[in-house]
Amino acid sequence: MSELLEKIEKRRTFAIISHPDAGKTTLTEKLLLYGGAIHLAGSVKARKSNKHAVSDWMEIEKQRGISVTSSVLQFDYDGYRVNILDTPGHQDFSEDTYRTLMAADSAVMLIDAAKGVEPQTKKLFWVCHRRHLPIFTFVNKLDRYGRNPFDLMDELENVLGIRAYPIDWPIGIDGKYKGVYNRMENTIQMFEEDGSHGSKQLKSTTGSLDDPKIKEMLGDELYNQLAEDIELLDMAGDEFDMERVNKGELTPMFFGSAMTNFGVQSFLEKFLELSPEPQPRALQNGDIVDPSNEKFSAFVFKIQANMNPAHRDRISFMRICSGKFEKGMTVYHKQSGKPIKLAMPQQFMAQERTIVEEAYPGDIIGVFDPGIFGIGDSLSDNSLKLQFEDFPVFPPEIFARVQPKDSLKRKQFEKGIIQLSQEGAIQVFKQEGVGMESYIVGVVGVLQLEVLEYRLKNEYSAQLLMNQLPYSVARWVYAESKDQVENLKGLDNGMLVYDKKDRPVILVNNEWALNWILDRNPGIQFLTVPADVEKI
Repeated sequence: MSELLEKIEKRRTFAIISHPDAGKTTLTEKLLLYGGAIHLAGSVKARKSNKHAVSDWMEIEKQRGISVTSSVLQFDYDGYRVNILDTPGHQDFSEDTYRTLMAADSAVMLIDAAKGVEPQTKKLFWVCHRRHLPIFTFVNKLDRYGRNPFDLMDELENVLGIRAYPIDWPIGIDGKYKGVYNRMENTIQMFEEDGSHGSKQLKSTTGSLDDPKIKEMLGDELYNQLAEDIELLDMAGDEFDMERVNKGELTPMFFGSAMTNFGVQSFLEKFLELSPEPQPRALQNGDIVDPSNEKFSAFVFKIQANMNPAHRDRISFMRICSGKFEKGMTVYHKQSGKPIKLAMPQQFMAQERTIVEEAYPGDIIGVFDPGIFGIGDSLSDNSLKLQFEDFPVFPPEIFARVQPKDSLKRKQFEKGIIQLSQEGAIQVFKQEGVGMESYIVGVVGVLQLEVLEYRLKNEYSAQLLMNQLPYSVARWVYAESKDQVENLKGLDNGMLVYDKKDRPVILVNNEWALNWILDRNPGIQFLTVPADVEKI
């Protein structure tokens, strides 16, 4: 086997998806703990003691206890190179999550044992399902009162339409769980109670179901309950079928508590064994690129300015799709049509950065970006000149006019607005005839406007005046001539603006107002996203 194939086989790149507050950042942190990337986990709950989760680096995240950007974290475990894409749980930042899923080969769906399938979980599940990503389910918070595991299995099927195969099964009841039973290996892992509150790896005892010592530790009641559960699962449950898992039709299910580390290691080990290695990626022309192709290719899925406030740097994150990356290599950038040297390649363990000498398909690297990259850009060997498929786009639903509070800070304001739009944090529109002193910004959720204001002030020293606009519907306009666009009828209660590619867009109050305009402008198309990109 070639070196490239060996490296590919040992790569795992996945995203963690969940509703806010299901414990996603805590689980990420505990995977790093078991991977040896950190030695003491600071409980995410202990925000007052400044022990913030390792993947939350932006100050506003620490203050509010939410993840608003996708972090990229790497560690090694048992011969595997693991790339975790930790996504924002809050729905106002779902755009960032959708883009991150483009770079993942599988997803871990985190579910709160007491709350089950929640609205944001549903949305994210459907994106994964649509992309045929294998989905692994981790039922979290078993250290508290939760619903019956059989009820949660039924809910996955009834609400999400996916069958579940529990690999681990919890032993105990209602937040007093003693361990997990592994159905594939017919072993029981009993956890010791400790006082570290999850800051250290949890000690455990492993044995078979027939082991007298295990039987004694469980007691008759729990042992008999477990035997009944296993019998029911074997009789009425699905067979394990890896083909169905890979198609996203069957989800391997695990139970545990990220807070106390209960079940985390057994989940990690089984997940690495079952989850897919780096998969082929689709090109715009319908072809695919196989990871085993010796020639390098990658795409940019995330851009983050000012990760290090002291250096005011800007990092573009790219997923390597094929070939081997080597530090200092020159690649072809499809969007500019120019060769580009990839400078200062880095990998991340939260804010810890290491310079990368080489990387392989499935790996995520961050490269220093002087402002040339955009979300979805394609990079490849000069002989390939590939264009990967377009990223999906969200039509914004909330709009505001923004301008600098202090006209002397106009340059900083403009730089901030442009950089944040290149990151994909906001969509920016201009009105014809209005100078550079004000922009219209569009976002999916109102919290994005708070983050915009916060980041402009803290990263660009530019305070802004913001007036929210009464519009909630945006449509891209396609007409045969510019005159038709400029003379749109019925736009009295709306606004004509232009996006960053100078495509005309109308903003209106509601669907009724939109229908009014549609009726008065036959022959003109109004699309929810630009015609050349996919809509979510």
